[in-house]
Amino acid sequence: MSELPCRVESLHIHPVKSCAGIAVQRSLLVETGLDLDRAWMLVDEHGQFVTQRELPRLALVQPTLRGDDMLLRAPGMLGLHLAVDRAERARRVQVWDDWVPAWDMGDLAAQWFSDFSGQALRLVRFDPEHRRLSEQRWTVPHTGQAAFADGFALLVVSSASLAELNRRLALLGLAAVDLRRFRPNLVLDGLQPHDEDHVECLEIDTAQGTARLKLVKPCTRCSIPGVDPDTGTQGFEVVDALAGYRQDARVGGAATFGMNAIVVDGAGFELQQGQACRARLAF
Repeated sequence: MSELPCRVESLHIHPVKSCAGIAVQRSLLVETGLDLDRAWMLVDEHGQFVTQRELPRLALVQPTLRGDDMLLRAPGMLGLHLAVDRAERARRVQVWDDWVPAWDMGDLAAQWFSDFSGQALRLVRFDPEHRRLSEQRWTVPHTGQAAFADGFALLVVSSASLAELNRRLALLGLAAVDLRRFRPNLVLDGLQPHDEDHVECLEIDTAQGTARLKLVKPCTRCSIPGVDPDTGTQGFEVVDALAGYRQDARVGGAATFGMNAIVVDGAGFELQQGQACRARLAF
């Protein structure tokens, strides 16, 4: 098994699933990924999850974490303040095929998101006492967990992969895009374009020891990379460009960008921007 040296170029968390993300200098690694990543989610009146696939304007909702408080801002809206450690009532909600326990964040948050989106929504918090397991056919012999992420703890991409996509977009006469469209948690520097496709294990040197992530499944791409994070409008140029060169037989020929990962070792360790890491290739 060969090994490639690399480093953590940047870290990103997305506190509310499908709303804007936050670039952070450091973050606690927990079993479900980066602490508070996809800890909240929007659901409709039936408890089913709602994302940018249905409401591209959710990209304009910008969270800010301030200790025990989260501030949400959006165009035309007053700021919404939420206590990180409070919720109102228990309920069950659906994320993909999973029905999971959650905590409703109350009527004020529900009204705020409903007013902004134009449809009835409620904001819920993942129940940290629940273990939502990743699809085990991808994770064996390990067991992965996720909060409200689509299915896995972390999304890992390389800056070189984005550069390659932007090179191809330029050849088509299209504008460059940034990583916000792909909603990663870890961005790696030092790899060649799409080397992450072939990484089996990522080892990150932290102050507490070596954190180990297993990259388990290519991340299939839907319409969300086509959403402009600055305007919340849906386009298809980026999605079409990916479909032209990123079809992956491991996921039925779907277009992919980045790799889903699970936490094998290092829950409780602190990840930081700039940390050295080693990408162990699967061949």
